Amino acid sequence: MGQDEIGSGGKLQSVLFVCTANIFRSVTAEYALKAGLGAGASCAVRSAGIDATPQSVHVWVQTRLRQKGVDPTTHVQRQLTKELVDAADLIIAMGRDHQVFVREQFGRYIPLFNQVCLGHDKPILDLHEVMPDWETDLERARAHVWSVIDMIWAAAPALLPLLR
Repeated sequence: MGQDEIGSGGKLQSVLFVCTANIFRSVTAEYALKAGLGAGASCAVRSAGIDATPQSVHVWVQTRLRQKGVDPTTHVQRQLTKELVDAADLIIAMGRDHQVFVREQFGRYIPLFNQVCLGHDKPILDLHEVMPDWETDLERARAHVWSVIDMIWAAAPALLPLLR
């Protein structure tokens, strides 16, 4: 996906990552991009969920993000709102349902994370989409969560040229 499809020719001032509950995929992308930008960056990086019912970031996500050098305990879960959508130069969906939601609710097309960062049209699925019975194999479920975090963390720096 080229810069023409993402935004105007200038550098972006704000990025918003969207997932379902804002406690796993989008928050990982937010922290990964903030880590890549470094302290004092002028670009605002946020995340939100299309169905952010109150819940905390799972311990598996917290543990892996701490291993990456960030403290997710300060994360404030956000519900996606028109104000957040209107304020973002670039909104990135983690899954197709997030794309559909933003298009239907706010009239805005948004690309998938993998389209922008890796150049392929593939959603990042939530744990229950990959492993509907994830609670029956907690070690495999944790490994999957960590692999998703690692993939997002490795791919997020592809956004840096758009922001600097």
